[in-house]
Amino acid sequence: MPKDLAKENANFGKVIYQWTIKEFEKYNRDRRWYVFMGIIGVALLVFAVLTANYLFALLIILFVIILFMGDMTEPMDIPFAITNTGIIIGSRYYKFSELRNFWLIYNPPDVKNLYFTFTNVFRHRLQVPLMDYDPRPIRDLLLKYLPEDLEQEEEPFSDRLARTFKIH
Repeated sequence: MPKDLAKENANFGKVIYQWTIKEFEKYNRDRRWYVFMGIIGVALLVFAVLTANYLFALLIILFVIILFMGDMTEPMDIPFAITNTGIIIGSRYYKFSELRNFWLIYNPPDVKNLYFTFTNVFRHRLQVPLMDYDPRPIRDLLLKYLPEDLEQEEEPFSDRLARTFKIH
């Protein structure tokens, strides 16, 4: 269970690396993107109504609302740190014992990410942009505490799809 640094007095060790990441990636979407997504959205909505699948229609409408709200907000800056006992993201501290492994996907300029998986199977993987950091010393440090998942050679399909369609 992650510790909330705002509520608990956690001993998180010595900070070795730290940088600031964005809460989410904000894409520059041009008019073509909105037209294309609008056509897809309307087509899916018409399909849902014609097949009397009103729950699907509701999901499409909610998805559009979430995309619109995300487009209207600016991402917050979130501090990220790697310590000698775990990682800190925002006000949450995760001990290395709560993390199963890590891997790096480094294909500049598009993808420069550090990924962590949790020992708890109900938690989704954690993606951390490396920004302009050299991944080699970060990898060397993390190898002291966590195994590296060498089978992960490409960015996860869901992340690639979200980046391609600019919906992340």
